[in-house]
Amino acid sequence: MIAAALVSGGSLGCASARAGSPTEVRVLIYDGTEPIRVGDSGAVQEVAVVAEGLVVDGRLVGERWSPSGAGPFRVGSRKLRGRITLRADAGRVQVLNRIGLEDYVASTVGGEMSASWPREALRAQAVAARTYVLHQAAKRRRSDWDVRATAVSQVYRGIAAESNETRSAARATESEVLTYRGEPILAVFHSTAGGRTATAGEVWGQDLPYLRVVEVDEEDEAPHTYWRTVFSREDLQDVLGAAGIDVGVLRGVSVTRRTSSGRVERIEVRGTTQVDELRGSRLRSVVGSLGLRSTLFDVRTTADEFAFVGSGFGHGVGMSQWGARALAERGASYQRILARFYPGTRLENWNLRRIAAPARLFDGSLQGANGGEVR
Repeated sequence: MIAAALVSGGSLGCASARAGSPTEVRVLIYDGTEPIRVGDSGAVQEVAVVAEGLVVDGRLVGERWSPSGAGPFRVGSRKLRGRITLRADAGRVQVLNRIGLEDYVASTVGGEMSASWPREALRAQAVAARTYVLHQAAKRRRSDWDVRATAVSQVYRGIAAESNETRSAARATESEVLTYRGEPILAVFHSTAGGRTATAGEVWGQDLPYLRVVEVDEEDEAPHTYWRTVFSREDLQDVLGAAGIDVGVLRGVSVTRRTSSGRVERIEVRGTTQVDELRGSRLRSVVGSLGLRSTLFDVRTTADEFAFVGSGFGHGVGMSQWGARALAERGASYQRILARFYPGTRLENWNLRRIAAPARLFDGSLQGANGGEVR
């Protein structure tokens, strides 16, 4: 047990948790209509779905099936520890992986952060990854899976993403979880903040006390600290039209409102037939359609072009991974890094006991820790 400490950016004490965590994580590896190859090293078989259920190498096996063998198992291109179960669900094949919590953390650290980064940054990522999956497990206890294997939740590639460094980060922080009022927090993270983080309310519409605006001035080496995306007037009009925004001939695009962290909250699109204001999920959808790296940007207009000039990569909420890297390079411990980006939380030893009750701090639709961004 680490002694409680008060550090810059918020208190991050350590104590014994009142409730524990499951020893396994349920990961949705695949959910699709196409056949997928599954099995251990001795027998990889093709699994497809038909109206009656699953078909394994041409043999109908019912609605559920698990490959034989002790593993590790192949699922498509992934090599996975733990147990594998497939099921037919509304004409789709779903592949679920039950994996030990700490093995999951070791892999996820490698999926979300370069193993060559400083040790303390990797340890901060390990705590964030463990906390995030326990938060999701508490919310989804009655579901068949806790998290997806992609950036929709957090990136899990199985054994391929493990290394000595990521396993060391998991071991060094084993059972450590960030909590607020005794429950695992929504420990979201992103690649690059662009100078300051955003609140949960700015991005998802519901504030959380530990996801605040935090100044981040250590991201100069990040590849997406500054970026510029340029469209011709005609190309931008086509992209907006494909997104359902038809204002006639495009005349102008301007930011009309910003959040407390400086991110774009509303955009006005002006054309020859009407003016359209974008905000909320519609704005985020358009930002994705345009391929912009974040909502921290300005719009600069010339006679023929629109330039989106911005900073940062990802939703901007929680821990900046490049900010964590810079802090670690300056000698900060993982405890200090976590305290910086999740102020007011506690670092607790969860002791691998079952969660007592679902976390109720966030009831919105957010699933992804990193907002689907690839670092």
